[in-house]
Amino acid sequence: MPENRELPPAATARVVPLGDAALTMEFGDRIDPEIHLRVKRFCAALEAGPLPQGVEEWAPAFASVTLWYDPEKISHAALAHFVAGLSNAAPPEEKAGACHEIPFCRDEDFAPDLAELAELGGLTPEAYIEEFSALVFEVYMLGFQPGFAYLGGLPEKLSAPRLTTPRKIVPARSLAVADLMCAAYPFASPGGWRLIGRTPAPLFDPANPTRPALLAPGDRVRWREIDRAAYQRLESQRGAGDFDARNLTGGS
Repeated sequence: MPENRELPPAATARVVPLGDAALTMEFGDRIDPEIHLRVKRFCAALEAGPLPQGVEEWAPAFASVTLWYDPEKISHAALAHFVAGLSNAAPPEEKAGACHEIPFCRDEDFAPDLAELAELGGLTPEAYIEEFSALVFEVYMLGFQPGFAYLGGLPEKLSAPRLTTPRKIVPARSLAVADLMCAAYPFASPGGWRLIGRTPAPLFDPANPTRPALLAPGDRVRWREIDRAAYQRLESQRGAGDFDARNLTGGS
Protein backbone atom coordinates (compact mmCIF):
# COMPACT_ATOMS: atom_id res chain seq x y z
CA MET A 1 0.00 0.00 0.00
CA PRO A 2 1.20 3.59 -0.54
CA GLU A 3 2.74 5.22 2.50
CA ASN A 4 0.86 8.32 3.69
CA ARG A 5 2.69 9.06 6.93
CA GLU A 6 3.94 12.57 7.53
CA LEU A 7 7.64 13.26 7.21
CA PRO A 8 9.56 15.20 9.86
CA PRO A 9 11.06 18.55 8.82
CA ALA A 10 14.03 17.92 6.52
CA ALA A 11 16.69 19.98 4.86
CA THR A 12 16.05 20.99 1.28
CA ALA A 13 17.33 18.45 -1.22
CA ARG A 14 20.67 19.29 -2.82
CA VAL A 15 21.21 19.38 -6.59
CA VAL A 16 24.61 17.94 -7.53
CA PRO A 17 26.02 18.01 -11.10
CA LEU A 18 27.05 14.63 -12.50
CA GLY A 19 29.14 15.24 -15.61
CA ASP A 20 27.69 17.36 -18.41
CA ALA A 21 24.53 15.32 -19.03
CA ALA A 22 23.22 14.27 -15.61
CA LEU A 23 22.43 15.64 -12.17
CA THR A 24 21.62 14.07 -8.83
CA MET A 25 19.03 15.14 -6.27
CA GLU A 26 20.44 14.25 -2.84
CA PHE A 27 17.93 13.92 0.00
CA GLY A 28 20.43 12.72 2.59
CA ASP A 29 23.69 10.86 3.06
CA ARG A 30 22.66 7.58 4.68
CA ILE A 31 20.34 4.60 4.31
CA ASP A 32 17.27 5.64 6.26
CA PRO A 33 13.55 4.82 5.77
CA GLU A 34 12.43 8.44 6.14
CA ILE A 35 15.00 9.70 3.64
CA HIS A 36 14.05 6.93 1.24
CA LEU A 37 10.40 7.92 1.58
CA ARG A 38 11.37 11.37 0.25
CA VAL A 39 13.14 9.62 -2.63
CA LYS A 40 10.01 7.61 -3.44
CA ARG A 41 7.77 10.65 -3.32
CA PHE A 42 10.10 12.55 -5.63
CA CYS A 43 10.06 9.60 -8.04
CA ALA A 44 6.25 9.57 -7.89
CA ALA A 45 6.26 13.24 -8.85
CA LEU A 46 8.61 12.54 -11.76
CA GLU A 47 6.42 9.70 -12.95
CA ALA A 48 3.31 11.86 -12.70
CA GLY A 49 4.97 14.26 -15.15
CA PRO A 50 5.10 16.07 -17.40
CA LEU A 51 8.88 16.19 -17.60
CA PRO A 52 10.80 18.91 -19.44
CA GLN A 53 11.92 18.11 -22.96
CA GLY A 54 15.40 16.63 -22.88
CA VAL A 55 15.06 14.46 -19.77
CA GLU A 56 15.96 10.98 -20.96
CA GLU A 57 16.03 8.74 -17.90
CA TRP A 58 16.04 8.77 -14.12
CA ALA A 59 16.87 6.22 -11.42
CA PRO A 60 16.54 6.18 -7.63
CA ALA A 61 19.19 5.14 -5.11
CA PHE A 62 19.09 4.84 -1.30
CA ALA A 63 19.04 8.59 -0.64
CA SER A 64 19.09 10.24 -4.06
CA VAL A 65 17.69 10.27 -7.57
CA THR A 66 19.82 10.79 -10.69
CA LEU A 67 18.41 12.26 -13.90
CA TRP A 68 20.10 12.00 -17.29
CA TYR A 69 19.35 14.65 -19.91
CA ASP A 70 20.29 15.91 -23.35
CA PRO A 71 22.22 19.18 -22.82
CA GLU A 72 21.29 20.30 -26.32
CA LYS A 73 17.61 20.28 -25.32
CA ILE A 74 17.75 21.48 -21.71
CA SER A 75 20.46 23.19 -19.67
CA HIS A 76 21.71 22.04 -16.31
CA ALA A 77 20.41 25.28 -14.74
CA ALA A 78 16.93 24.81 -16.18
CA LEU A 79 16.69 21.19 -15.07
CA ALA A 80 18.08 22.02 -11.63
CA HIS A 81 15.40 24.69 -11.24
CA PHE A 82 12.71 22.20 -12.28
CA VAL A 83 13.75 19.40 -9.91
CA ALA A 84 14.25 21.78 -6.98
CA GLY A 85 10.71 23.04 -7.43
CA LEU A 86 9.40 19.51 -7.80
CA SER A 87 11.06 18.40 -4.56
CA ASN A 88 9.37 21.23 -2.64
CA ALA A 89 5.91 20.74 -4.15
CA ALA A 90 3.18 18.71 -2.47
CA PRO A 91 4.02 15.12 -3.43
CA PRO A 92 1.51 12.94 -5.25
CA GLU A 93 0.52 9.64 -3.70
CA GLU A 94 3.06 6.98 -4.59
CA LYS A 95 1.90 4.01 -6.58
CA ALA A 96 2.06 0.80 -4.61
CA GLY A 97 4.89 -1.42 -5.81
CA ALA A 98 4.38 -5.04 -6.73
CA CYS A 99 4.41 -7.67 -4.00
CA HIS A 100 6.49 -10.79 -4.60
CA GLU A 101 6.71 -14.10 -2.77
CA ILE A 102 9.94 -15.69 -3.96
CA PRO A 103 10.98 -19.27 -3.13
CA PHE A 104 14.43 -20.21 -1.90
CA CYS A 105 16.17 -23.34 -0.67
CA ARG A 106 18.56 -23.31 2.26
CA ASP A 107 20.27 -26.68 1.79
CA GLU A 108 23.81 -26.61 3.16
CA ASP A 109 25.58 -26.25 -0.19
CA PHE A 110 23.34 -23.26 -0.99
CA ALA A 111 23.79 -21.63 2.41
CA PRO A 112 27.43 -21.90 3.52
CA ASP A 113 27.15 -18.90 5.89
CA LEU A 114 23.82 -19.72 7.52
CA ALA A 115 25.12 -21.61 10.56
CA GLU A 116 27.59 -18.87 11.47
CA LEU A 117 25.00 -16.12 10.96
CA ALA A 118 22.49 -17.93 13.14
CA GLU A 119 25.07 -18.45 15.88
CA LEU A 120 25.98 -14.75 15.85
CA GLY A 121 22.33 -13.92 16.52
CA GLY A 122 21.91 -16.59 19.18
CA LEU A 123 19.67 -18.68 16.93
CA THR A 124 19.58 -22.10 15.37
CA PRO A 125 19.65 -22.17 11.55
CA GLU A 126 16.00 -23.24 11.61
CA ALA A 127 15.02 -20.32 13.86
CA TYR A 128 17.03 -17.89 11.72
CA ILE A 129 15.20 -18.96 8.55
CA GLU A 130 11.84 -18.84 10.34
CA GLU A 131 12.44 -15.22 11.41
CA PHE A 132 13.88 -14.29 8.01
CA SER A 133 10.91 -15.76 6.13
CA ALA A 134 8.47 -13.74 8.26
CA LEU A 135 9.97 -10.43 7.09
CA VAL A 136 8.68 -8.23 4.28
CA PHE A 137 11.54 -6.45 2.52
CA GLU A 138 11.35 -3.33 0.38
CA VAL A 139 13.37 -2.84 -2.80
CA TYR A 140 15.42 0.34 -2.30
CA MET A 141 17.36 0.34 -5.55
CA LEU A 142 18.95 -1.74 -8.33
CA GLY A 143 22.69 -1.81 -8.90
CA PHE A 144 25.93 -3.83 -9.02
CA GLN A 145 24.49 -6.27 -11.59
CA PRO A 146 21.47 -6.04 -13.91
CA GLY A 147 18.52 -6.97 -11.72
CA PHE A 148 20.49 -6.95 -8.44
CA ALA A 149 17.97 -5.50 -5.96
CA TYR A 150 19.02 -4.04 -2.61
CA LEU A 151 16.31 -5.01 -0.12
CA GLY A 152 15.93 -3.08 3.13
CA GLY A 153 14.33 -4.34 6.32
CA LEU A 154 16.76 -6.90 7.77
CA PRO A 155 17.02 -6.54 11.57
CA GLU A 156 20.39 -6.35 13.32
CA LYS A 157 19.81 -9.77 14.88
CA LEU A 158 19.85 -11.43 11.45
CA SER A 159 22.64 -9.38 9.89
CA ALA A 160 26.43 -9.27 9.87
CA PRO A 161 29.09 -7.25 8.04
CA ARG A 162 30.29 -8.31 4.61
CA LEU A 163 32.98 -10.98 4.49
CA THR A 164 36.49 -9.65 5.10
CA THR A 165 37.65 -11.49 1.96
CA PRO A 166 34.96 -11.66 -0.76
CA ARG A 167 34.38 -14.92 -2.57
CA LYS A 168 35.83 -15.06 -6.06
CA ILE A 169 32.60 -16.59 -7.33
CA VAL A 170 29.12 -16.42 -5.83
CA PRO A 171 26.75 -18.77 -7.68
CA ALA A 172 23.93 -17.19 -9.67
CA ARG A 173 20.66 -16.65 -7.76
CA SER A 174 22.34 -16.94 -4.36
CA LEU A 175 20.33 -15.32 -1.56
CA ALA A 176 22.55 -13.24 0.72
CA VAL A 177 22.55 -10.74 3.59
CA ALA A 178 24.93 -8.01 4.78
CA ASP A 179 24.72 -4.75 6.73
CA LEU A 180 20.95 -4.78 7.39
CA MET A 181 20.28 -5.57 3.72
CA CYS A 182 19.24 -8.62 1.72
CA ALA A 183 19.82 -9.40 -1.96
CA ALA A 184 19.97 -12.19 -4.51
CA TYR A 185 22.69 -12.33 -7.18
CA PRO A 186 21.11 -12.60 -10.67
CA PHE A 187 24.43 -13.79 -12.15
CA ALA A 188 27.55 -15.56 -10.90
CA SER A 189 30.15 -13.02 -9.80
CA PRO A 190 32.58 -12.15 -7.01
CA GLY A 191 30.80 -11.06 -3.87
CA GLY A 192 31.21 -10.47 -0.17
CA TRP A 193 27.66 -10.89 1.12
CA ARG A 194 26.84 -13.88 3.37
CA LEU A 195 24.99 -16.68 1.63
CA ILE A 196 21.88 -18.18 3.23
CA GLY A 197 20.17 -19.92 0.31
CA ARG A 198 19.44 -19.95 -3.39
CA THR A 199 16.35 -19.17 -5.44
CA PRO A 200 15.26 -20.86 -8.66
CA ALA A 201 13.59 -17.61 -9.78
CA PRO A 202 14.98 -15.91 -12.91
CA LEU A 203 15.89 -12.50 -11.49
CA PHE A 204 16.79 -10.90 -14.82
CA ASP A 205 15.44 -11.78 -18.26
CA PRO A 206 17.09 -9.83 -21.11
CA ALA A 207 14.44 -11.18 -23.49
CA ASN A 208 11.75 -9.18 -21.66
CA PRO A 209 11.90 -5.70 -23.22
CA THR A 210 9.40 -4.03 -20.87
CA ARG A 211 10.67 -5.28 -17.51
CA PRO A 212 13.76 -7.47 -17.68
CA ALA A 213 14.39 -7.26 -13.91
CA LEU A 214 11.98 -9.21 -11.70
CA LEU A 215 12.20 -6.57 -8.95
CA ALA A 216 11.88 -2.78 -9.12
CA PRO A 217 12.36 0.01 -6.57
CA GLY A 218 9.30 0.24 -4.33
CA ASP A 219 8.40 -3.44 -4.69
CA ARG A 220 8.04 -5.62 -1.62
CA VAL A 221 9.45 -9.11 -1.22
CA ARG A 222 8.81 -12.01 1.11
CA TRP A 223 11.07 -15.04 0.83
CA ARG A 224 9.43 -18.45 1.15
CA GLU A 225 11.45 -21.56 1.99
CA ILE A 226 11.07 -24.62 -0.24
CA ASP A 227 12.78 -28.00 -0.15
CA ARG A 228 15.35 -29.30 -2.64
CA ALA A 229 12.81 -31.23 -4.69
CA ALA A 230 10.65 -28.12 -5.21
CA TYR A 231 13.77 -26.09 -5.99
CA GLN A 232 14.88 -28.55 -8.67
CA ARG A 233 11.41 -28.69 -10.19
CA LEU A 234 11.19 -24.91 -10.44
CA GLU A 235 14.76 -24.61 -11.68
CA SER A 236 14.00 -27.05 -14.49
CA GLN A 237 11.27 -24.69 -15.69
CA ARG A 238 13.61 -21.74 -16.18
CA GLY A 239 13.98 -21.03 -19.86
CA ALA A 240 11.23 -23.48 -20.75
CA GLY A 241 8.64 -20.74 -21.16
CA ASP A 242 6.39 -21.95 -18.33
CA PHE A 243 8.15 -20.40 -15.31
CA ASP A 244 6.10 -17.32 -14.45
CA ALA A 245 8.56 -15.29 -12.38
CA ARG A 246 5.81 -12.93 -11.22
CA ASN A 247 3.47 -15.62 -9.95
CA LEU A 248 5.75 -18.15 -8.31
CA THR A 249 3.87 -21.05 -6.78
CA GLY A 250 6.25 -23.99 -6.29
CA GLY A 251 5.36 -25.07 -2.75
CA SER A 252 7.54 -27.40 -0.75
